Amino acid sequence: MKVSVFGLGYVGTVSSGCLANDGHEVLGVDPVQTKVDLINKGCSPIIEAEIGEIIKTTVNAGRLRAISDPGQAIRATELSFVCVGTPSQPNGNLDLRYIWRICEQIGEALKDKTSRHTVVIRSTILPGTMREIVIPVLEESSGKKAGSDFGVCHNPEFLREGSAVRDFYAPPKTVIGEMDGASGSLLAQLYEKLDAALIRTTLEIAEMVKYVDNSWHALKIGFANEIGNLSKVLGVDAHEVMKIFCRDRKLNISSAYLLPGFAFGGSCLPKDLRALTYKARINDLHLPILTSILPSNELQVSRGLQLIIEKGHRRIGVLGFSFKAGTDDLRESPVIEVIERLLGKGYDLRIYDKNVNIASLVGANRDFILNRIPHISRLMVDHIDAVLDYAQTIVIGNKDPDFQTVPDRLRDGQSIVDLVRITDRRSDNGRYDGICW
Repeated sequence: MKVSVFGLGYVGTVSSGCLANDGHEVLGVDPVQTKVDLINKGCSPIIEAEIGEIIKTTVNAGRLRAISDPGQAIRATELSFVCVGTPSQPNGNLDLRYIWRICEQIGEALKDKTSRHTVVIRSTILPGTMREIVIPVLEESSGKKAGSDFGVCHNPEFLREGSAVRDFYAPPKTVIGEMDGASGSLLAQLYEKLDAALIRTTLEIAEMVKYVDNSWHALKIGFANEIGNLSKVLGVDAHEVMKIFCRDRKLNISSAYLLPGFAFGGSCLPKDLRALTYKARINDLHLPILTSILPSNELQVSRGLQLIIEKGHRRIGVLGFSFKAGTDDLRESPVIEVIERLLGKGYDLRIYDKNVNIASLVGANRDFILNRIPHISRLMVDHIDAVLDYAQTIVIGNKDPDFQTVPDRLRDGQSIVDLVRITDRRSDNGRYDGICW
């Protein structure tokens, strides 16, 4: 394939060299003449393992060269990668001037091009940038229509400095956000030999994925450091602790607990977080990540409450109020917190949970429901239908399989606030709302 790569910085240089190494004909494009000259001499403009030899080999083979003229690059190729920088502004926002300018230049070159060209943004950009900036600028500058006259994709990179070449050939995943299927298929051909999951998705999801990855990596480092700081104060070997922690591939190093939804509760997580952060405080140790978890969880409770209130109904039904499906444990259930706040605001409620039956409750749970929340026990009904017949807004509070058909049973004027994603449907004109979707 004939490929142009705009921006010969870190990502652009690695992408250019590796694509040329795969046999493609690559034109690197950069306004800095020094970078252009270095590439054409077979030298890398960046310091990175393996890339220097790859550039030397591919330049000598005639598969890689560099120029400074964007128009020439568009005319000579069928697909373009945009790898320019998106640095931070003083307020933390992205500086998109380089993206904007490159899109203008590409658009100008597309005006007179008769064959279809595909533009692939590889730079890291926030969700919405493709549709709000990239596509409008390309269309305005070219006078053509994206998706029909030219293709558009977003293809985030997952290259780490020091191992970028290895990461290019063995990525954790390849993500293609596509505006149209033809563009996505063309781009996918470049990666068909890679042994990695190829994911084709929307532009917005592709834009978001890179930020989620980097935020998660940063959180993992910060979390491990806070555990290390507390462990040292307590005379515990943090490296041994974390080695044992990482051996749990079922819950700890896994996808467990990583689906967005409602707040956590139960008898363990809140209690243990409070104990750990208290221990840090009495040792004069500030752990901002660990101490922010419970406040963040409380904000999710408030967000769920606000979604319910915004429906504008006074009669509320709650399906599932134990802290998770399949248990009768009500201790620190976030749904109980929502119920109590709604009662405090004067709402009329009916609640149902097949696992919470006063007659069968014993011990701590029986004491909790009879002595701590007797006002809630009086609102309990014996069947889902009793809730559906009464409520104007139905709240789904846990993932009991019995609730899966509830969204299909709504009557006129009723709405659902789903705190657990009991169904894969999306928001439906106010009749169905998910807390994170």
